[in-house]
Amino acid sequence: MKVFLSSTAQDLDAYRRVADDTILRLKQQSMAMERFGALPETPVEECEHLARESDVVVCIVAHRYGYVPERGKGSITRREVEAAQKAGKDVLVWIVADDHPWTEKKEQDLLTDPNVLANPARVAEVAEGVAGLIDFKAWMRATFTPDTFTTPDDLGRKIAVALANYISGRTAPPVPQDKISIARLPTSGSELFGREAELQLLDEAWANPKTNIVSFVAWGGVGKTALVNHWLKRRMARDNYRGAERVYGWSFYSQGTSERAASADLFIDQALRWFGDADPTAGSPWDKGERLASFIRRTRTLLILDGLEPLQHPPGTHEGRLKDAAMQALLVELAAHQDGLCVISTRERVGDLLEFENGTVVQHELAYLSPQAGAQVLRSLNVKGDDEELEEAARELGGHAFSLTLLGSYLDEVFNGEIRRRREIENLFDDTRYGDAAQKMIGAYEKWLGEGMELAILRLLGLFDRPADLASIVALREPPAIPGLTEPLQHFKGLEWSQAVAKLRRIKLLGEASPDEPGTLGAHPLIREHFKQQLKRGHPEAWREANNRLYENLKNTTKEFPDTVAEMSPLYAAVAHGCAADRHQEVFDKVYWDRIQRRTYYDLVTLGAFGANLAALSSFFAIPWEQPVARLTDADKALALNQAGANLRALGRPQEAVQPLQAGLHLRIASRDWQNAAINAGNLSELFINIGDLSQALNAAEQGVELADRSSDEARRVTLRTTLAGALHQAGRTNEAAIAFCEAEKMQKLYQPEHPFLYSVRGFLYCDLLLSSKQTLEVKERAARTLELATPLRWLLDIALDNLSLGRAWVLEAQQAVAGATTQAVEFLQRAVDGLRQAGQIDQLPHGLLARAILHRFTEEFDWAERDLAEVLRIATRGGMGLHLADYHLESARLQLAKGNEEKANEHLDTAKGMIERMGYHRRDKEVAELEEQLG
Repeated sequence: MKVFLSSTAQDLDAYRRVADDTILRLKQQSMAMERFGALPETPVEECEHLARESDVVVCIVAHRYGYVPERGKGSITRREVEAAQKAGKDVLVWIVADDHPWTEKKEQDLLTDPNVLANPARVAEVAEGVAGLIDFKAWMRATFTPDTFTTPDDLGRKIAVALANYISGRTAPPVPQDKISIARLPTSGSELFGREAELQLLDEAWANPKTNIVSFVAWGGVGKTALVNHWLKRRMARDNYRGAERVYGWSFYSQGTSERAASADLFIDQALRWFGDADPTAGSPWDKGERLASFIRRTRTLLILDGLEPLQHPPGTHEGRLKDAAMQALLVELAAHQDGLCVISTRERVGDLLEFENGTVVQHELAYLSPQAGAQVLRSLNVKGDDEELEEAARELGGHAFSLTLLGSYLDEVFNGEIRRRREIENLFDDTRYGDAAQKMIGAYEKWLGEGMELAILRLLGLFDRPADLASIVALREPPAIPGLTEPLQHFKGLEWSQAVAKLRRIKLLGEASPDEPGTLGAHPLIREHFKQQLKRGHPEAWREANNRLYENLKNTTKEFPDTVAEMSPLYAAVAHGCAADRHQEVFDKVYWDRIQRRTYYDLVTLGAFGANLAALSSFFAIPWEQPVARLTDADKALALNQAGANLRALGRPQEAVQPLQAGLHLRIASRDWQNAAINAGNLSELFINIGDLSQALNAAEQGVELADRSSDEARRVTLRTTLAGALHQAGRTNEAAIAFCEAEKMQKLYQPEHPFLYSVRGFLYCDLLLSSKQTLEVKERAARTLELATPLRWLLDIALDNLSLGRAWVLEAQQAVAGATTQAVEFLQRAVDGLRQAGQIDQLPHGLLARAILHRFTEEFDWAERDLAEVLRIATRGGMGLHLADYHLESARLQLAKGNEEKANEHLDTAKGMIERMGYHRRDKEVAELEEQLG
């Protein structure tokens, strides 16, 4: 659509730029004079022509009339608007608010300008301009329906909303069906009451290019999903999605709502595939999230994320923050920039988005329904009574939407809709906090339904933390009956089953049928949780047997060795059901280890499904990440603990990883499994180094050396000595570190004489030590030799680290004015950073970025240095990487000093110094002292 921008230029430059940007972000063609180029006719005639040829004119007027080409015929701005109006084109008008402070010269201010006063002809011209502006504004107010504006941002928001509504009124072109995927969203009723303000908020957010994410926050049953569904399916879909190029929806309830079972892996995998990623398994979780964000940004996308809370930390230290690194990356990136909109529903504010509030992110606390809206809900369900009675009932339930829905359907079904008879529902109004009334309504329905087919169906849903699929329901209904659960279902045929399901849907205990998943039974999470607890406590044998049947069905009907996260999902579900049936050891051996892991960590190494793997592992724990269930062997307990620790670390949760890794180490020591215990100790030491606890890192590394020596595994003995040497180096014990590296290298030569130098991460750590004493020639020789080994074998991490060592060596030589060193440093460091990204080693990437920032500072490319340091800060902050954070502040201090900003340099230095002392990161003591001297 062609949008012609009409206004004066001299006083509205910033406003025109905002208006132009808003038009472009709405994917419309902006026809502004800044874009005209050479005009074929005289300017005024061409402007009139372009205004007539446009689809709509946006006119902005402040306190200047503008240039008048021909006396008596109006300013160019007025002539543009008149031309468009005569051609039958729509004109959207904004006039600056009269009381808004204005710093630019107004038309009447010119009458006090000495240069104007000195020229009588100019005075007459200005006086005509003042009168012309007054007349122009009066004419526009009489002809159109102008809005007011104040700041450029205020104008941009108002133009965005008005244009978006205008576009939808003209009917946007249909979005191709292959660009819409919303089948994963839950179904809900078509009617919505009392949410006009929220619907307007969503309309404005979609239209406003400066709003990137809207999150609705409320407790279960308040109506978040119904609100978003109504806006999406009843308003946006009706208007062909108002210019959206892609629409993608996902409900995390569709894959499991329990905190333990939560994982974003399936969503990330499926979304990457849908948006066109060539290899959804590539990269770390954070890489995948960033990559998905980049795909979403390529088009104007509407992204709906329903029920995010299973992926968020519960109340506590990290309350509301996302547990999954991929989701963190995705939402942070989308909050920073996108042309579309992401709409979230959740029970907790998203902690990772707090920094974007009052900017690109709106986190809206969804209030309970007003008494008037609650009365409308009841009346829509055929409840009879006057307005006062219905509003009183709504007040009694606290405006809780789901409770009101259940009350209305119950009264309609049981008491012919009589509102007065609500008092006959036992204890209903005693306590209405957090949906407690909904639980009581479910209990009332239980009594009314009695022990029959409908209640048995509802109890089946208690076995699922996701919608119950048809195949699982069929498996549960198969004879023999499960005592205490499926006896009422044994003798009913298809028609009777359908009638029972239809009845449960009518009374709102089951969700509406999904056309995309025939036979699937969905229900509100509050209903599923109610019957889950009832089944576990009241019928424990039925609970175990039903889960056993689901386990057997999923185990036997799923592809033996799935190749994708989606194909693997039934096996993850089988793990949960098998463990609920108390078959932990068999499930661990036959499903988790043999089929999910393929005994080679397949779903981690090949699929990168760290979150899904962690969710599956949770079923083997009595207390998550602390105490495995007693039914596992000690060896498998240790494996589960260590795998949980590794997954938590990969997901960007290093502090949580410490507990399971320590517990796994103790178990392996108790089992005298020296080799695996040594591996555990090394992993633990690396984790402590990563988070900045060097005292613990040294203890774990020393223990690892002792355990490796007991194991007689030569490779492990070398690796643990280099781990210890690396920890000693970070702690500032340089001589001891050098001795440990030399000892490790001698041991390697004995059992691998073809490799005289330490290589891989071990070699990188040694080169790091050598570079600290500026031994650049030796580092270049070592890294070049090990690079020759790694390159033909395509060891991505090793190649990247060798390039990094070479790049750092060349940086040091560049600082010593060695000819050609800067060019070499640029080349090797670029390869290093690119390689570390490709290898997916997020904890190693800051090494490369910091080295490149140092080079940029040296070459005085300060903006590029800032960019690399900003990325280091993001990575280190989200990953709790203490040493990298200290290094960030040290290099930031040097950069600010180079830029001449001593105040900021001192701030960074003070922060770095405190961190270094606290962590025992004494390797940096000399650098701190040098900076203190330079800063005086």
